[in-house]
Amino acid sequence: MHIYGKITGIKYTPLFALPSLKEVVFDGFDVNNVPRSCIVKDGNYTFAVSRWVSPKRTRSYPFERVYDTLNVAKKITVIPVVKDEGINGDRDYIQWDTVSLMSLLDVFVIFAHYDKAEINKRNPKKLKITNQQFNNEFIKTKIKEIEQYHSSALHWNLNELKTKLHFIVDCAADAYRKIEKITGIKLHDKTGIENFKNKIGNDISIFMNFSRDKSKQAQAREIVTIQPKESLQTLSKATITIENYLGGQYFLTADEIKTNNKELHIIESKHSKNSRLPSIGDIKDGLLKMILFSNMSNVSVDGQSVKYKAILALTSPKIKGQVYSSDTKNNINSFILKNKFNTKQSRIITNIFEEATKNNFIVQIQFSQNDD
Repeated sequence: MHIYGKITGIKYTPLFALPSLKEVVFDGFDVNNVPRSCIVKDGNYTFAVSRWVSPKRTRSYPFERVYDTLNVAKKITVIPVVKDEGINGDRDYIQWDTVSLMSLLDVFVIFAHYDKAEINKRNPKKLKITNQQFNNEFIKTKIKEIEQYHSSALHWNLNELKTKLHFIVDCAADAYRKIEKITGIKLHDKTGIENFKNKIGNDISIFMNFSRDKSKQAQAREIVTIQPKESLQTLSKATITIENYLGGQYFLTADEIKTNNKELHIIESKHSKNSRLPSIGDIKDGLLKMILFSNMSNVSVDGQSVKYKAILALTSPKIKGQVYSSDTKNNINSFILKNKFNTKQSRIITNIFEEATKNNFIVQIQFSQNDD
């Protein structure tokens, strides 16, 4: 099954477990030492800044950190263009779909590079590097530029791709050569970075197509893989292609697909094996998927137009019964009492149900047998 949809704009109100972000004065700002999501103040300017520890979205739940900044007017996220962990580790590159999604969410992207690292002493036999550090002065310079930038995040991101990405990739390549000499840890061959640089070119369409091929390959692998934190009632995964007004396409997978009275249910699943609810980070990662799924239009399945509903499923073998955010208050309260949720857990359920109702998707919490 293949699902296709379009996104012409994002309308979404985040409500769930938004933290009180730490405020940092710009003069003392160091992206490597501040919390991964924080508020940066520079005179009359205020930004919400988040940082990624890898350009690969599935490695470190960066969506949680971006989600935590969505209610601030001006949002910045720092993403490494490439991360090399060593010849025995991974090397990941930034992809067009990441930039496109950040643009849809009105988040300014600072394309950055690491210029310091240490030997991973916890596992010396694998000969990898760790504790990679961004070039902080470069990032502070970019924040200053964004202060004076009076157009949208979309225009900033596209302009940075067109005019700066090659330079930053070169900086990353030079930095990794120095890191290799200093640490003595062999990194991946420089040919890979050169190929990446050549394939993205100066034409954004080339970058889009290059990333699209990579995403399609990942999508093909994902469709036959059950992740550890997924516990599905069926194995009815489906591919999803979402096209937006930027021309970008997201190649995703739905964890589960069901039909109910001719309505398609597109389900993102988050499972907890040992607790009754998944972690806050897992839930927020799922909510960012809901931002996409709940804003689709012109949805079709294998070429046939369909009505649909986006659903975030939170599952656990420790849950008794099931409940939906669309249920009555009496049903929800009975479910909470039946499962003996504490005050904090009850608040989580109330808040996430409120967010689902506000943004036109459904959250379901239900029993799911452990797959061990």
